[in-house]
Amino acid sequence: MTLELSDLGLADLPRGARVVAAMSGGVDSSVTALLLQRAGFAVVGVTMQLYDQSQPLAGSRTCCAGQDVRDARRVAETLGIPHYVVDYEAKFASSVIAPFVDSYARGETPVPCVLCNQTVKFRDLLGMAQDLGAAALATGHYVERRAVGGAVELHRGREAARDQSYFLFGTTREQLAFTRFPVGGLPKAEVRRLAAESGLLIADKPDSQDICFVPSGRYAEVVERRRPEVRREGDIVHVDGRVLGRHSGVASFTVGQRRGVGIGGAGEPLYVVAVDAARDRVVVGPRSALATATLTLRDINWLGNEVMPTSLDVVVRIRSTMNPVAARIETAGSGVTVRFAEPELGVAAGQGCVFYDGSRLLGGGWIAHATPIALAA
Repeated sequence: MTLELSDLGLADLPRGARVVAAMSGGVDSSVTALLLQRAGFAVVGVTMQLYDQSQPLAGSRTCCAGQDVRDARRVAETLGIPHYVVDYEAKFASSVIAPFVDSYARGETPVPCVLCNQTVKFRDLLGMAQDLGAAALATGHYVERRAVGGAVELHRGREAARDQSYFLFGTTREQLAFTRFPVGGLPKAEVRRLAAESGLLIADKPDSQDICFVPSGRYAEVVERRRPEVRREGDIVHVDGRVLGRHSGVASFTVGQRRGVGIGGAGEPLYVVAVDAARDRVVVGPRSALATATLTLRDINWLGNEVMPTSLDVVVRIRSTMNPVAARIETAGSGVTVRFAEPELGVAAGQGCVFYDGSRLLGGGWIAHATPIALAA
């Protein structure tokens, strides 16, 4: 496959310009640096040290610490480009880990990878790239950046299974103007082939999947260590009002959860329908009780044309892994209401809700309130 600058979204950059490549130690960001170098840019590799993982768990798939930093350094040495590691642990702790913990303590289901992109990656790292006199910051995200009629649009990655646009809904117009995503239009198999062909030892490295600072997947342990008060016991209540049992802390529950609810003999599978942290209650019910017709959003970021309209039919995603579903967004003051065409299951406060027009990402916001129909009466 012959790749042109236009295929990589780099055609508008001056040939030979300095470009900072965000290198996480994975195959996508490594090939990003490789493609920039092949295209004739002066590449500077930068890796963010985000947390202390001096004793990583076997089998964990995370990024930005430990072996990943070493892998990024080895790739940079293979390519012969300068490489720097920046210590963003304090920034990451305050901008990502603390809000994550606070969100869980409120009974929400946070998405820390979105916060990481909004803060340390596209605020702090991007600012550093500008301070270095770079023409652009390039990352390994699977999204496409398109220049259309003098404006810049963000689109879903070409390979649907790899698309990461959900995690970038908070990217501003100014950040998007400065950022490039060279691998966003490539199949993953081609990215791995390019890495192997170039002798990069990370060509077969598994994709990062775990939340980097929770490699064990046990979120409650992280929350309880920082916010011990979430260990308070409380009632597990059925949507019909019956008290079914007790729990040892709301941090162990998220909306839509089935496993680990801890109620036997109910005669039907029970799901977490709502987490009421203020009253230390966990509400459970049948799967049908998860259905939600509307939700409200806060902290909206709009990337569509001009000003966000008062009403618009779109497709939305409330989880990164779901297929987009039809909905109408309605603005009122600083808030936005989303009305699903068909009730959606398992909508949780704290998640992101992302808007699309076809493949184009129009923006999104954080879910502030989402009341299941079964609890709305």
